[in-house]
Amino acid sequence: LQVVESGGGLVQPGGSLRLSCAASGFSLDYYAIGWFRQAPGKEREGVSCISNRGGMTISADSVKGRFTISRDNAKNTVYLQMNSLKPEDTGVYYCAAVTRDYICSLRSRGYYEVWGQGTLVTVSS
Repeated sequence: LQVVESGGGLVQPGGSLRLSCAASGFSLDYYAIGWFRQAPGKEREGVSCISNRGGMTISADSVKGRFTISRDNAKNTVYLQMNSLKPEDTGVYYCAAVTRDYICSLRSRGYYEVWGQGTLVTVSS
């Protein structure tokens, strides 16, 4: 079981990026997905999550109104659309998967079963 993130890069403040989390070896139909990030010298924090069928989403206060999580189970992929990016959004972004029905969580420890390797997002002028 593996999830792979992509879509990171360097972007100017105010810009946009779309991250993808693709599953390999299993179907995401039964998995809730969370996006997390870790800035240099800081703890990993939850950014946004989505339940297995998309009925529930949660976003951290710091990204509400700017980031949108969505999923396309037919493509076995979850997306994180990031708009109005700020320098404080810089960090390594990880996606994680857990077998749960109808719920998700921004807990970074003891909840998600499968973690990706991360993709770097740098917001700088």
